[in-house]
Amino acid sequence: MRVPGTLRQKLIAAAGSGAIGIAALLATTFEGYESRPYSDPTGTLTVCYGHTGADIDPRKTYSREECQTLLDQDLAVADRAVQRYVTVPMNAYQRGALDDFVFNVGQGNFKQSTLLKRLNSEDYSGACDALRDWVYSNGVKLKGLVTRRELEAAVCSFGVEQ
Repeated sequence: MRVPGTLRQKLIAAAGSGAIGIAALLATTFEGYESRPYSDPTGTLTVCYGHTGADIDPRKTYSREECQTLLDQDLAVADRAVQRYVTVPMNAYQRGALDDFVFNVGQGNFKQSTLLKRLNSEDYSGACDALRDWVYSNGVKLKGLVTRRELEAAVCSFGVEQ
């Protein structure tokens, strides 16, 4: 999958904010905005742009500002995990795609992944391709995850194929 034209322009603009800007664009594209808590496909209480955790008040309606703050905090945690576990150089697109991936699947899954092993052995192409393996939730292949992983893989390869 190539990055669609409109999103390609947004990615280039987001790159000015670095990896977290790229990850924020991806996360908001796929998570959407929900001001009221809901259960995601795995039954996890979720709010805003995919925020999960014990800090969610199930009776509260969250403002856009609160949701942006939660997203910024969540992406910062994901980015720190990527920086902690990746031992090879990356460009902003690779790191942004991985930040979004870790935000979505969790740092524990990332730390144990074949994707990370490939990346740390400098198999950049294999690592980006491995994103496509993460399309199941509770054993069910989800169309939304297929689309998200295809785009993450394209973004992961974006700066390399220029």
